[in-house]
Amino acid sequence: MVDTARVWVIDDDRSVRFVLAQALRDAGYAVLAFDGAAKALQALEDELHPDLVFTDVRMPGMDGLGFLDALKVRHPKLPVVVMSAYTDVASTAGAFRGGAHDFLSKPFDLDEAVAVAQRALPERALLHGESKKTIPLEQAPDVGDARLIGEAPAMRALFRAIGRLAQAPLSVLITGETGTGKELVARALHRESPRASRPFVALNTAAIPSELLESELFGHEAGAFTGASKRHIGRFEQANGGSLFLDEIGDMPLALQTRLLRVLAEGEFFRVGGRELIHVDVRVIAATHQPLQTLVEQGRFRADLLHRLDVVRLPLPPLRERREDIPRLAARFLANAAVRLKMPTKTLGKAALERMRVHDWPGNVRELENICWRLAALAPGDSIGLADLADALPPARQADGDAATWQRELDVWARARLAAGAQDLHADAKRDFEQVLLQAALDHCDGHRGDAALRLGLGRNTVTRKLGTSRKRR
Repeated sequence: MVDTARVWVIDDDRSVRFVLAQALRDAGYAVLAFDGAAKALQALEDELHPDLVFTDVRMPGMDGLGFLDALKVRHPKLPVVVMSAYTDVASTAGAFRGGAHDFLSKPFDLDEAVAVAQRALPERALLHGESKKTIPLEQAPDVGDARLIGEAPAMRALFRAIGRLAQAPLSVLITGETGTGKELVARALHRESPRASRPFVALNTAAIPSELLESELFGHEAGAFTGASKRHIGRFEQANGGSLFLDEIGDMPLALQTRLLRVLAEGEFFRVGGRELIHVDVRVIAATHQPLQTLVEQGRFRADLLHRLDVVRLPLPPLRERREDIPRLAARFLANAAVRLKMPTKTLGKAALERMRVHDWPGNVRELENICWRLAALAPGDSIGLADLADALPPARQADGDAATWQRELDVWARARLAAGAQDLHADAKRDFEQVLLQAALDHCDGHRGDAALRLGLGRNTVTRKLGTSRKRR
């Protein structure tokens, strides 16, 4: 088993720290982030040792070049990547003179930063979700929660947005289907904000009966209604100084929407049955799976409240639009389940993983997590195969539906190639079609060519010949 490389990020800019740390974690590294050189040096005194360090140059107190000098005295062979928005000769020369391994000019592309880390740590091979082995939980990168893992472009854009928005005292509306992880994004916004030391309070407005929701939000005084035997502090007061996450805001009754609008505008309210005006400082983060603009047009949601909530919108992609993230998500969920169930970590075979890739995941990441826990508990072997998925996932779509999908994609591909002036489209399409079909059959049959030939309706020699031809072309 290869250990996960430890990477430190030192930068006084919280958004840069968050975005870079998230990208490195997504790439498979264990990351610690510090807002200054002094804290990083203290961590060294506490016997924590990184394998790679990213440090900014201009920081309060000890700057990055001073930190580099102090670091090299203790660990002369430790690779250090210096980052700076001031890419002048003095900065770059000073960095390399001090022993820097590489230099990144801000703003930099996150893929470039990850590539720098991979070049600096070539011997520390990373384990990916598609590997035969799974990263154990204690070695897996700490991303706060597995459901925020993402290598898909939409997720990388989301992580960058979280890093930028965390510092801004703006209302945020998170949109996305059920199960995409909206609360996790809200928690990340709070965790990386100046309010991080204050409470984070979450409330699903759809889960509370409408007659109780007002009291749950704003609290009530003793005797305010039947059964109110003592004062109750509502969620707004509980979240004072911090963040309040209101999930499924589209289900809030209109009368309560009016009260919520006043709190957002004035920062004050009365408890139910109370006369004392309560003042609060709360950042409201709302979420919904519903089209709020449509609800406004139907008269079911206040337009002025939507404008208050929708200062910045963060859309979450459904899992079917980020299928490349399924291997890592599944590996993490299986590892989590193994630790909780005190069982060996199970891995997904190629055929099972491919079956997961083509599933539409109507329940999104939550559905994937639930299935992984079920497989961790019930699958008999250490490797999960197609048979183990039979009860967990519905049958794959029938050929007619699948054919319509790949034929549409082929149509888009062909039209794009023709528009680009490409030649020999038939030969290219036939070659790629046979390669994909042969590889899919081999994966399904665990590499047995005879079985794959039988499933394809071809002779074994034909399959062998076509495989040899496709490999020569590569």
